[in-house]
Amino acid sequence: MKKLIFPSLLIPAIAAIVPLTASAVCPVCTVAAAGGVGLSRYLGIDDAITGLWLGGVTVSFIMWTENWLDQKTFRRKGKEFTIRFKGRIYADILIYVLLIILPLYTAGIMGHPDNAMAFFGIDKLLFGVINGAVTFWFGASLYEYLKARNGGHAYFPFQKVVMPILPLIIVSIIFYFLTK
Repeated sequence: MKKLIFPSLLIPAIAAIVPLTASAVCPVCTVAAAGGVGLSRYLGIDDAITGLWLGGVTVSFIMWTENWLDQKTFRRKGKEFTIRFKGRIYADILIYVLLIILPLYTAGIMGHPDNAMAFFGIDKLLFGVINGAVTFWFGASLYEYLKARNGGHAYFPFQKVVMPILPLIIVSIIFYFLTK
């Protein structure tokens, strides 16, 4: 498992260092979520909890990609163009899900018969990824909603970090007791 930690932390760390003009989700919470994935696998924490953090990282990258594509203008042969089309978000979701799920499945980490949840009958890691994605998205959306209600300002310092990460922590604690 030690081999998985370095690559899983390297990409988010590099992404956090690259300067962006604006981010849909802050780099700090993305690195925190990625750090949670690597640390939980290293410590032998249940795959349902690991999946929560992996789902959060996935949603964070999807939001970053969408924000970047909204602001990016490309040039080719002297002409400028943007990548905007109906359903682009679904294409981004599909790409990131394939980039996350497919390698885990082919490596035997996801889809192993011993990793199926007794009650739900689906893979623990997949169950966690789905719940983590929804949880992280809910927290980030709630932050945007509260910020809009407050005239475009956060209610407290680091609210942009706390709002997506706190629900992941709460659901992780709940999953801990459910899988114990």
